[in-house]
Amino acid sequence: MKNKINKLKAIGLTANIDKLKCKALVDNVARLVVDSGYLLVSDEATAGLITSVPVTRCGSLIDVAKASDLFLIIGGDGTMLRVARETAGSKTPLLGINAGGLGFLTAVPHDALSMAWQKILAGEFSVEVRPFILATGSSFNQDFSMLALNDFVVTRGITSRMIELEVHVDDQFLTSYRCDGLIVCTPTGSTAYSLSAGGPIISPQASVLGITPICPHTLNNRCVLVGIDSIVSIRAISERVEVFLTADGQVQAPVQPQSIVKIHKSQLTAGLVRLNDDSFFNTLRQKLHWRGSHV
Repeated sequence: MKNKINKLKAIGLTANIDKLKCKALVDNVARLVVDSGYLLVSDEATAGLITSVPVTRCGSLIDVAKASDLFLIIGGDGTMLRVARETAGSKTPLLGINAGGLGFLTAVPHDALSMAWQKILAGEFSVEVRPFILATGSSFNQDFSMLALNDFVVTRGITSRMIELEVHVDDQFLTSYRCDGLIVCTPTGSTAYSLSAGGPIISPQASVLGITPICPHTLNNRCVLVGIDSIVSIRAISERVEVFLTADGQVQAPVQPQSIVKIHKSQLTAGLVRLNDDSFFNTLRQKLHWRGSHV
């Protein structure tokens, strides 16, 4: 993992250019990078917003990552997830600058950028290695393979009917769910859809996957944690209800009745930069507005 500050030569930059707040930040971030003596590398869309300093343009995000020693991402968690998937395998650390909502994956608030950059220059950061998960299967005569950093969700289409899903873990039958859907999440994704569906918060250091039903018909169906090296197999039993598989809430594929989706840890990882004075639990307290008891 490229995390030694004295080895940094090129800094990548991309932004969610559909957000006005992101557009306003691009030029400021670009100046910080170039004024610090680093080569700035960016994708075409983001480079088009940079007017004050020179920038090396690349055709795709994976090209930017391969040409960079650190990749700055301006946006929210959705932008981080998209960039992480598109640059998977590059091993370039990702630093998120939050211009979105909660921002569990974006380490730097946009209004604390200058202070955070000084810490980066001083080497006061670490790189957390987060696993991707992979979903494979065959549906409607098409093989598919999808990557996710947060989660995979098997869910019904627009109908209001519940779906029935049969789940095995490492070839051992777990249960059949009648529900609106099922989430298989990594520790990284435990604070996303799974948390909203009643799943637990999982520390990034925990080597587990979470299996969380969405609105299960039986109230005693709860989230189950399994080893991160487990293979979770999901068979769509419902015949008359459309079923879909979604990766990180962004990439979707239809699931044929009686077909099986297998989800397991990928060999690919994402490196997320975290400043030394920050921590996962500090982020929880801030983002979820946790408070102590009042006597």
